[in-house]
Amino acid sequence: MNQIARDWTDYEVLDAGNKEKLERWNHVVLRRPDPVAIWPIDDERPWKKADAVYHRSNKGGGQWEFKKSVRDFWTISYKDLRFKISPTGFKHTGLFPEQASNWDFIMKAIRERKKKAPEAPIRVLNLFAYTGGATMAAAKAGADEVIHLDASKGINAWARENMELNHLQDKKIRFLIDDALKFIRRELRRGRTYQGIIMDPPSYGRGPNGEVWKLEDNIYELIDEAQKLLADDALFFIVNLYTTGFPLSTLSQTLERTVVRQHGGYVETGETLLPIQAGDAVLPCGLFGRWTSFRPEHPDPIAEAKNG
Repeated sequence: MNQIARDWTDYEVLDAGNKEKLERWNHVVLRRPDPVAIWPIDDERPWKKADAVYHRSNKGGGQWEFKKSVRDFWTISYKDLRFKISPTGFKHTGLFPEQASNWDFIMKAIRERKKKAPEAPIRVLNLFAYTGGATMAAAKAGADEVIHLDASKGINAWARENMELNHLQDKKIRFLIDDALKFIRRELRRGRTYQGIIMDPPSYGRGPNGEVWKLEDNIYELIDEAQKLLADDALFFIVNLYTTGFPLSTLSQTLERTVVRQHGGYVETGETLLPIQAGDAVLPCGLFGRWTSFRPEHPDPIAEAKNG
C-alpha cells in the first residue's frame, strides 16, 4: 500500500525531472536535487522562475544560489500544524512534507483512542525526530507525553521553535539529545512503555558521542529492541526509510519477525509519495512500514493472510 500526501495547501511539487524537483513552500519556490526524478523535464520555463537553486558540490554538500530575495526562514501550515522553513547548506528545509500522510495517521489513531478510552495514557516515542513533524502531530492530537529524540542539538532547538509555533508549550514534550539504541535500552531497564513509536533512521550517521550508524547493519537490531517498549495497549509502530535501494520486502519481513511475533497485529508497507502538479504524476520519497494493533483501513493483503 502506497501513501500520497495530497492535502497540502502551503506546499506542492510543481515539477520534477533531470534529478531535480521544483517546489513551492508557501510563497517561495525552490529548486533542489532529487536523485529519483530521473526522467527528462517537459517544460523548462517554470524552472526559470525559482527563487533559489541548490547546487551540489563535487566535494560534497553544496550551496544555494538565490535568484530573488528570500528570508532566512518563514512558516508553512499543514491543516492545524505549523512549521518553520529555512534553506540549509545540506539542501534541506527543515521539513519532509511527504510525512504528512503519517501525521494524519498518528493524529487519527490518538484521537480515536482518546474518544474510546479518555483516561488511558498515550505516550509516544519519536526517534531520529529531526525538527518534529511527528512530534507536533502527536502532541496536537492529545498524546499525554512525547519523547522527541535526536542526536543534533541544533535540530532539537529547531523542533522547540516548531513547538512554540504550534502553541504546544503546555504539552509534555521532552527534547532529548541521545543515541537512539542506547536510549531504548535504558528505557527497557526502567520498565518504560509507549503506545506509539516512530523512527526515521538515516542511511548513515553518528550519535552525539560519535556512535556510528549504518542502516543496513543496524536497522533490524534497532526495530527489534524498540518494539520491546510497546505497551500492551500499543497503537502503532512506524518506520520511515530514505535509503535508496533498500528493499521494501526486507522492511516488511523485519516488522513481521519482530513486532508481529511479539505483539500480533497488522503490518502495512509501501512507498511514501508526493503528487507532482505537472503531468499529474507522483514523486517517490522513500519507504514506510507501519505496524498497528488494530485492523488498518487499507490492509496489506500479505499481512491480512498471515493474520487470518
